[in-house]
Amino acid sequence: MTDVMTAARTGAGMPDLADRILGGWLGRIAGNMLGKPVERGDVWTRQRIDRYLRQTGALPLTDYIPEPLTESMGRDLRPEWRDCVRGRIHGSCRDDDVDYAVLGLDLLETYGFGFTTEQVGDLWLLRLPYLQTFTAERAAYRNLANGLRPPLTATYDNPYQEWIGALIRADIHGWTSPGAPRRAAALARRDAVLSHTGNGVYGAMWAAALIAAAFTAPTVRHAVEDALTVIPPSCRLARTVRRVASLHETGLSWEETLATLEEETAGLNWIHVVPNAAVITAGLLHGGGDFTRTIALTVRGGLDTDSNGATAGSVAGVLCGAAAIPQQWKGPLEDTVRSAVFGFDGVRISELAERTLRLAQGPEA
Repeated sequence: MTDVMTAARTGAGMPDLADRILGGWLGRIAGNMLGKPVERGDVWTRQRIDRYLRQTGALPLTDYIPEPLTESMGRDLRPEWRDCVRGRIHGSCRDDDVDYAVLGLDLLETYGFGFTTEQVGDLWLLRLPYLQTFTAERAAYRNLANGLRPPLTATYDNPYQEWIGALIRADIHGWTSPGAPRRAAALARRDAVLSHTGNGVYGAMWAAALIAAAFTAPTVRHAVEDALTVIPPSCRLARTVRRVASLHETGLSWEETLATLEEETAGLNWIHVVPNAAVITAGLLHGGGDFTRTIALTVRGGLDTDSNGATAGSVAGVLCGAAAIPQQWKGPLEDTVRSAVFGFDGVRISELAERTLRLAQGPEA
């Protein structure tokens, strides 16, 4: 492990910038791995996830999901579960939630912070295999290959424009804009409009701002409030996030909060950005800055579990820093990332963090 993996903490026990950025990378990857086995919101409801965890003796959830006790228990798990359950993890699994963080880093290193939406598309075609894209990203990729340019790449024959894809691409813009949520949101918007519109774009802006705010916010609640300032207050995403925050403020339990939001977002697909932002917000607020509790609650919240766990893990990792992430989460990752992004498979997490730190400290930052 390089120096950034054991970065010294500064001040009154507070993590320094290198430690926070590494915490974001580790948190994203660990949260993604935690949610991967049960990533299918129409099958793995909150209730079913908790039933599985009870049957395997894993409630409260404080480590990766255990492997199934019987063949029938594992029948509906994602096929990748064998590489991302407790005791079987040796480095991160390949997943689009991590691929886009890697690709975002390559984007900023290649084109700088002045990148254009067209350059985002150029890099997808160069670095990202088509069959490793999904929903809105696949529609946009197809449109790019057929010669369309933004913003048509997001709107032509794309029924997924407000799904979660742009949100999962936003972390790099937050990590490289520490304490500057508006800057992070502007970068994320330029990326997101390649494939999304409306709340799909606002979700990316919100997530990037949330991560950027986590570098300097005194509490997770402050980071959530700061992130809301970068998106239109009347949009459905903002109204939903505010609703979660208000229920949390009244003392409503995590379970009751999610039950309320499930009713209020009924009819939206389980990959739509709005209900997933509600799950992420509830996990963050009820997690209270504790890394394990945050990613555990977020994944137990269901829907797009690996994406939600990744985003919540990124925020919590930035808040607490890498040194404070418990060993059961970061040890099995073995400082290694599997990635479909050409040129990055097998890269060290520590190297990704060091490269991100250089961007965050660079002359354009």
